Amino acid sequence: MTTAAPSPVAPAPADSAGNWVDRYAPAALRPFLRLARADRPIGSWLLLIPCWWSLALALRMQAANGTPAFGHAAAWAALFAIGAVAMRGAGCTWNDILDRDIDGRVERTRSRPLPSGQVTLTGALVFLALQGLAGLVVLLCLPGFAIWVALSSLGLVAIYPLMKRVIWIPQLVLGLTFSWGALMGFAVLVEALPAPAFLLYAGSVLWVVGYDTIYAHQDREDDAIVGVKSSALLFAGDTRKWLVGLYGAAVVLIGLALGMAGAGPWAWGGLGIFTVQLAIQIGRLDIDDRALCLRLFRSNRDAGLVLLAGLLADALLA
Repeated sequence: MTTAAPSPVAPAPADSAGNWVDRYAPAALRPFLRLARADRPIGSWLLLIPCWWSLALALRMQAANGTPAFGHAAAWAALFAIGAVAMRGAGCTWNDILDRDIDGRVERTRSRPLPSGQVTLTGALVFLALQGLAGLVVLLCLPGFAIWVALSSLGLVAIYPLMKRVIWIPQLVLGLTFSWGALMGFAVLVEALPAPAFLLYAGSVLWVVGYDTIYAHQDREDDAIVGVKSSALLFAGDTRKWLVGLYGAAVVLIGLALGMAGAGPWAWGGLGIFTVQLAIQIGRLDIDDRALCLRLFRSNRDAGLVLLAGLLADALLA
């Protein structure tokens, strides 16, 4: 595969046109905002949702003991939102720094700010440091136990972009990284990690592996040409069967977390709708339809929010 030399004035990706970055952000900031994927907030949502799940489930456990800290939980929820945006942006920036040569050879990513020349490597490194500083401010607002839990995820964040060169399911490392928030709600509210926290985390990991496999099918052919590994390449035509297993196990593990936390009917109803939504994804999947894969991937935000609504209602009405 051959590519043209990157241009410093390369246009924004076609599927980014019309988003808030292109409409409202100053022209000089747009490449950096695209580097952080601010024009594609779905990633921040998917990073944040497990954080909010864990807050809601920890609240439910507190409610069972007669000590729900709703005010504290609302404050932590807001702080988690800020942290998710900052750390997702930093993670995308780090990923693009490491993958800048690969991205230039993949159709969907060659217009990203680094391979297209819109941002220099030095500029990307400075921007990464600024986002890391924002994440540090959020980190220092957490209780001591939660700080250590959060810091434990940094190794995963650092190595994830390299995993596509090493293992056939780099999505597993993404799942381990993106699901870390499933521990954080417990860490800030109860300053401990009870069994439901680990079950929720494990369920979230499998959910992430599933939906990111759907996402990866957009790049399946380019990944094969470039020589990087992906669960989309590994599962190939058996992807639907793998999703049944991944999503099915995710639902079982999350259900076990709910059961151990003493969740009530609202939480189970949310899990039920979440399960139906995942089943719809499996039923509709066509791995050769890139646009459909993107829509199914994005639908996981709504699935996650439905489960969150059930968990919150259950905690509030307990």
